[in-house]
Amino acid sequence: MTAPSTFGLSSEARNLHWLLTNLVEEVPGILSVAVVSSDGLLLLSSDQASNDAAREAQAVRRTGPRGSAADLATVVSGVGSLTVGAARLMDFGGVKHTMVTMDEGSLFVMSISDGSLLGVHGSADCDMSVIAYHMALFVGRAGHVLTPELRSELRKSLESESAEGAR
Repeated sequence: MTAPSTFGLSSEARNLHWLLTNLVEEVPGILSVAVVSSDGLLLLSSDQASNDAAREAQAVRRTGPRGSAADLATVVSGVGSLTVGAARLMDFGGVKHTMVTMDEGSLFVMSISDGSLLGVHGSADCDMSVIAYHMALFVGRAGHVLTPELRSELRKSLESESAEGAR
């Protein structure tokens, strides 16, 4: 994983970057992680190199590479929206987490706060209970600091990285 630059960010933003980096590096089976805002925008990602590759590919052919952070953010946002709609339809209350297992991997989506989501792409042989536990720790540590101001700062940081990558 290539660590994103945290120069010029607030201490809260740097702490979130550190928590995300720690989650990916310390938990076996995690392939990539994305934090997505309630409106589906990528706020934070574990795979900066994939983000850059996705931007370059979109400039050339209008589609991102399979497995990029942007793709994970899109899937996480869609799954989150679908499960929230299902919970409302069934009148079961809020959605806490969603797990999707596939032949070649797993997808985990957990609510952070006010609609923001944490999405994890795990390997086929990952220990789902370990990943869910560490995601809950991340959410517990990050949820209270993910304010509208911090979300705005993270978006601007990604936009500036995108602008610098385009040069």
